[in-house]
Amino acid sequence: MWLVVNTGSSSVKLVAFDADLAEAARVMIDRIGTGGPADHAAAMAEGLGRMGLSAGSLVAAAHRVVHGGARYTAPQRVTAEVLAGIEACVPLAPLHNPGNLTGIRAVSALVPDLPQYASFDTAFHASQAPEAVTYSLPAAERARGLRRYGFHGLSYAAIVRIMQGMFDNSQFERLLVFHLGNGVSACAIRSGRSVATTMGWSPTDGLTMGTRSGSIDPMAVLDLAERHGIDGARRILNRESGLLGLGGHSDMRALQAAGTREAAFAVDHFCHWAIRHAGSLIAAMEGLDAIVFTGGIGENDATIRARILDGLSWTGAVCRPEANRHNARMLHETHSHVMICIVPADEERQIALEARAVRESEA
Repeated sequence: MWLVVNTGSSSVKLVAFDADLAEAARVMIDRIGTGGPADHAAAMAEGLGRMGLSAGSLVAAAHRVVHGGARYTAPQRVTAEVLAGIEACVPLAPLHNPGNLTGIRAVSALVPDLPQYASFDTAFHASQAPEAVTYSLPAAERARGLRRYGFHGLSYAAIVRIMQGMFDNSQFERLLVFHLGNGVSACAIRSGRSVATTMGWSPTDGLTMGTRSGSIDPMAVLDLAERHGIDGARRILNRESGLLGLGGHSDMRALQAAGTREAAFAVDHFCHWAIRHAGSLIAAMEGLDAIVFTGGIGENDATIRARILDGLSWTGAVCRPEANRHNARMLHETHSHVMICIVPADEERQIALEARAVRESEA
């Protein structure tokens, strides 16, 4: 079995795939250290037990690592050097990479000789042109790694793979993808390669999210830091903003059920900025052939999809309302100039595929 591991600071999601990469089992363990398992190694052991797997049945473990920096632009076999490289990226992703490292170390503690692999959420965006990722900062600051990286890359890579399996590449040479969940981003993909994306140096940039602010003037960030301190500003921008800050709820379903003026405004804000950023992404790839929705909101919220598509009607995208209401895979009318699809997120299988490819290259 291939074990895919997605670790947070107090949780771990495990997904097992068989030799053909068909999903065999999945489990989520949370409250690690706070009423649940004592630590991540104990959580890993509990998860394998709940899935009915023994350590000896595992071929390898494959991990999602959020930030690979400029160095890791492809999946890697985890070595001491790679582990140190992931650790060096902790300042770039302080909310994510420490948990990813904990997951790798937990597997090592449980099954010391098991091969481990890492796939990076930033890697898919390494194909972007220098002018698309460079901030106009002094050279010394750019040399420290201050640049756009982009995230949700494993989700986008999986969508490209799935679309290539469903259609001829010419049908979606220029692909606009909305990854809409608690974390929100959009990506312009041309000929299977990332051209531009909304997240930047961190996952806080871009569209309105569940609790993250999205794009904000840097001088406003400095104002927050002056008033609340660095840690306070970080907390506000990442934990107290977005839909929560605007409408009182971070969950889109709760906002739509709230019936308040503030909640309605939060939904309006979410859709406005999705449409506005989409225009920039379409310009970056010089046109549009297909629109894809993924993520919890993207796959399940017909109202949000309809509002975004209405705002993009100038592209020639025409949605079938009935198909949209039923979350059908294909949403466009026959006369639409743009294909419109829902593609369920498939990040875990993408990670397993990437790990297997690296393992086969080692043979």
